[in-house]
This record gives sequence, C-alpha cells and structure tokens, in this order.
Amino acid sequence: MKRTLLAAALLAASMAAQADAGRPDPVGAEDLDAVIVTATRTAITVDDSLAAVTVISRDDIDRLQPLTVTDLLTGLPGVSLGNLGGLGQQTSLFMRGTNSAHTLLLVDGVRVGSVTAGLAAFEQIPVEQIDHIEVVRGPRSSLYGADAIGGVIQIFTRHGQPGGGLQPSFNLTTGSNNLLRGQAGLSGGDEHAWYNIGVGAQYTRGINSCRIGAAEAFTACYIDEPDRDGNRNKNLAASGGYRWDNGAELSGTWLRNLGEVEFDGSYQNRSRTLQQVAGARFSINPTDAWKSTLSAGQNLDRYDSYENRDFRGYIGSRRDQAGWQNDITVAPNQLLTLGLDWQGERVDSDTGYLDTRRNNTAGYAQYQGTFGRQEIQLSARRDHNGQFGNHNTGAAAWGYRFDHGLRLSASYGTAFHAPTFNDVYYPYGSGNPDLKPEKSRSAELGLNQRLSHWNWGINAYQTHIDQMIALDSSYFPMNISKARIRGVEGKLGVDLAGWQVQGYLTWLQPRNEDGGPNDGKLLMRRPQRTARLDVDRSLGAFGLGATFNAASHSYADAGNLQPVPGYTTTDLRASYHVTSDWQLEARLANAFDRHYETVWYYNQPGRSFFLTVRYSPATR
Repeated sequence: MKRTLLAAALLAASMAAQADAGRPDPVGAEDLDAVIVTATRTAITVDDSLAAVTVISRDDIDRLQPLTVTDLLTGLPGVSLGNLGGLGQQTSLFMRGTNSAHTLLLVDGVRVGSVTAGLAAFEQIPVEQIDHIEVVRGPRSSLYGADAIGGVIQIFTRHGQPGGGLQPSFNLTTGSNNLLRGQAGLSGGDEHAWYNIGVGAQYTRGINSCRIGAAEAFTACYIDEPDRDGNRNKNLAASGGYRWDNGAELSGTWLRNLGEVEFDGSYQNRSRTLQQVAGARFSINPTDAWKSTLSAGQNLDRYDSYENRDFRGYIGSRRDQAGWQNDITVAPNQLLTLGLDWQGERVDSDTGYLDTRRNNTAGYAQYQGTFGRQEIQLSARRDHNGQFGNHNTGAAAWGYRFDHGLRLSASYGTAFHAPTFNDVYYPYGSGNPDLKPEKSRSAELGLNQRLSHWNWGINAYQTHIDQMIALDSSYFPMNISKARIRGVEGKLGVDLAGWQVQGYLTWLQPRNEDGGPNDGKLLMRRPQRTARLDVDRSLGAFGLGATFNAASHSYADAGNLQPVPGYTTTDLRASYHVTSDWQLEARLANAFDRHYETVWYYNQPGRSFFLTVRYSPATR
C-alpha cells in the first residue's frame, strides 16, 4: 500500500515537473471555474471556495463510465466507503473519518436519508440521472443544521437548458454478472422555459454477497448462502422551470427509484426499497441588491423485507422541509445571507416506536466579504429540535491570495448530529430516550495553487467529536465515546500533452478517545491511507483512460482485533465516437481480478467487463 501511494505521488509530481509552463488553461479533471452552491448556499466558483470542494461534472461521469455513485466517490479526498457485497447492496460513506451518519446528502437541495437509521442510500441513486455532484468537506452545520459534521454531498439531477432545443438521449449497457441497464431521456427548452424527463432500469444477477465457507459468517453476514445475490431497479426523473423577464424563476425536480435486492440472511434475505425526492424553488429579486428564495421539498424512504417470498416487515420514513433564504449585497464584494429552515420527520413502520414525529426549526446568517487579497466567511445558526432542544453552531473562514495563484486558507467550525429514531426508540421501548446529540469542533488549514497548466492543493485538519453514540456490551446505545480525527488531503491536476491527470492522496488518523479499553484504537472501517489516480487521453474519435484506487487496511471491530486487508484496483476504459451523436464505450473494472473487501466478509466483484452504446446529440 505504501509503495502504491508513493508511486502515485511520484507519477503525478513528475508529470507536473515536465509540463510546459505556457500550456493554456488547465487542469486534469477539475474545473476550478465551475459554479457551485453547496459550500455557502450561494453561487461561487470552486476557485473562490474557502472550503475543500470536489466537483464531478456530467462530462466526468461520461468519461469515467461508472455503474454507481460510489464508483465516482471512491478515492476522493477524505472519502471511504463500505459496501455489503456488490452492486445495489447497502453502502456506507465515511467523510474525513466521521461516522456514516455524519455526512449530509442533498439531492437538488432536498435532504435525503432514512430518519430511522440516519443513513443515506447512495446505492439507490441512479447514476444516469445525475448532472453533477458537489462534495464539500468539513463541518457545515452552521448552514445546514444537523448531520453535516464530516461534510455535505449534493447531487444535482439532469435538467434542460433555456433555448437548448429538443435533446433526446439513450444508452444501453450490458456486461458481467448478466448486467443489463437502459436509460432514455428527453430534455429541451425555449427562451424562458426548460424541462427534462428520464426513465431507466437495471438488472444484474450479482455476486455472492458473503464469502463462502467463512467460520465467522454468522457474525459478519448472519448466514452464509452460497448463491448469487441479484439486484434490479427502475427509476424515473423529471424536472422543469420557467424564468420571467424580470429575473424571477420557478423550478421543480422529482426523482423516484424502486429497487429489489437479494442478500444473505437468516430471518430476511430480500428487500424492496423506495427512494423518492421532490423539490420546488421560487426566487425573485425585489431589488438589484436583494435576492429572495422560497423552497420546499420532501424525501420518502421505505424498506420492505422478505425471507424468500414471505413478507417480514417494513420501515418507512418521510421528511418534509421548507426554507426562505435572502441574499443581500451590502457593498461591492460583500454578501449577507439570512434564512429560515423548517423540517418535519415522520416514521411509518410495523415495528412500534414510542414516538414517530419530530420537527426542527432554524435561523441562520452568513457573511462573505473580499477585501483586496483577503477573503472572509462567517456563519452562525440556531436550531430548535422538538426532541433535543436548542443547538448553536458557527464557522469562520479566512483566505489570503498571494501572487502566482497561491492561496492560504484557515477555518474553524462546530457541528452536531441528533440521535436517530432508531437510537432513541427502536425496537419498541428498547432505545435510549436520554441520548444527547453528538457535537464536534474542527480546525483546518489549506494551501492551494492554480497555474496555467496544473493545480495542486493540500488541506490539514483536526476534528474532535464529543458524546459519540455507540453500543455498549448489551447493544444499548449510549453517549460513551469521544473521538479525535486528524487528516491530511492532497490533490494534483495536470494537463500534459493531451493527457488529463488527476490524483488524490489522503492520510487519516481517526482514533477513539473514550478512556475505556478501546482508547487510542482506530475507528472501524476507516483506512488510514487512500489514493486515487485518473489518467485520460483523447485521440480524435477515440478516448482512453484508467483509474487506480488504493486503500490501506482498516478494522472491522472497535478493539482493532480483526483487520480488513488493504487493496489496490485498476479500472481501464475506452470510447469511440462512431458519429458526433453515437458513441461506444467499454470498461474493464478490477482489471487484475483482485480479491478485496471494504467490509469484513462481504465480497466485492472480481474482474468485470461492460459495454455501452450511447446516443447523445451535441448539447445536453
């Protein structure tokens, strides 16, 4: 693993050293001029963000040929994932070493995730319905409230463009493990309006999710069933909007995914899932210096469990939300944001909960100012949770621009995570209603540079988490843990003689500090070192590329007695434009057929081949 990380760093550094200083604008896979909204809830460029941000564009998605959202996120700075046995299986994401419930997922501005378990179902989001993804690392509770301890990931679905004309699209993929996936869409727009509708489906026989013959299989996988665990889903997305001559704008989005997954289990071995997200937004400019936005959204989540074909039970949740945000230009290069948020959560299950509803209201403020070479961002928020009372969070960030595109930044922020319904009530009467919210404080220092032919960045941070929720020896949730997480993230992007190169390195030290028998141990499922290198080249109508991922070992238990070995994987890809509208794509995933696990005793696919035919006229 150490050799892999060193090789990736040396390769990227040598390419940067050889690059022609006069080569025009830039730089690997990252567009630093891309406009983002997640870091500040206002429109800024990646280059202007004082937070650590990664943007995955639709062009990146087409180039990388992923099957899932996790294919795109794996190996990004500060990101590690745990998957329970292949395509469509439950996937947990750990941002900067924090818990899987400490990363907020938004889809088109709407919170997504189960209000019972507190987890976001990344595996249920169809990748072909995505326009782009913004990954913001570091605490963001001062803008978004609970859950944003590790960071925020926002997924934006496809949409039409005003004046874009009628744009049909179609793709069909087939490959290993009897995979078959199809997607069709239609988008368009005129001078004022835009719309998009997409429909898709996917089926695969899958792999055996649990490792066969494992003596410890009951502990890890509940039961060992030596069979393939298939997955099928179908999805539908729609969006549209209208912009008036005075700048007022109304837009809406809707995404629905129905899935069915097989897995290994003693009481249940099949599930049917529903994930639905809907949102609407209206903005208007009462004056040249004031923009006011009203928003509303809803996320539905349902999980039905079966043993073979026998129904076992269901858990469903609904989250409604509304907001009012006002962006006021108080002086040149100075923006004040004032807003109110409301959120209502509800549980619907055949398992009894002592309480099934709770609300949260909040007010927040943010100031952004630029003074010559210096930039300042200040934000504060007060949340009132109907169950856990008031919580105040805040953040401060400062940046200074030197010559030659070099910038230094420093930030400090606090965040919190409220216990979930499962923590407090599940199963009936067995949770811990006395649980307190988890609280964190984080400090970060960053240095980055953008030149005409390459860019690089490094961020170092430390996060303390108090009142961490963990299970005691009787599997009873308690506020018994503390954690200290230290990390360093690096990135380097180069455009060298037509080759696009983007590399990422992460060093992480997520340690338990509860003072008990596990004091000083590493937190579960977090590798200390990860690396990713993307290399791509266009040769006329042909495209070639490769992605190398590496991760060091992690541990499957709090006492660090059961290691999960590290791994390296290599993905190869190629594409050919048959015409300007038609393209053939081929991808060889895990090309060297490495056996590896991201969660103890849960298999990952071996060498897999996929072939795609895509119809996508000129502009999306």
